[in-house]
Amino acid sequence: MTVPGSVSSSGSAAAASPAVPETEAPAIVRIVESLAQLADDTSVPRNVRRGAQAAKEELSKPRVALDVRIASAVYVLDDLANDPNLPTHGRTAIWSIISSLESFQ
Repeated sequence: MTVPGSVSSSGSAAAASPAVPETEAPAIVRIVESLAQLADDTSVPRNVRRGAQAAKEELSKPRVALDVRIASAVYVLDDLANDPNLPTHGRTAIWSIISSLESFQ
């Protein structure tokens, strides 16, 4: 798993670009990519992967104001970070993503 702002070794950031409007800030695109990586990480519980996917979908809504999308994603991720079954690396990744999102507010 990687942290926001890094590119996976399997390809470039453009090759695995999630459905985020092209006019978005590159940092939001990197955060969505990090959420996609967390959603694909089989070492974290299924509910956390689903929550990461839900946060990614919240950030990808094109007709919703950016601050509302960020607040919705942070709300979802905050609940996930409090899961007692979450491995340490997953919790650290979620905190890193939340921190990156809160820098926009």
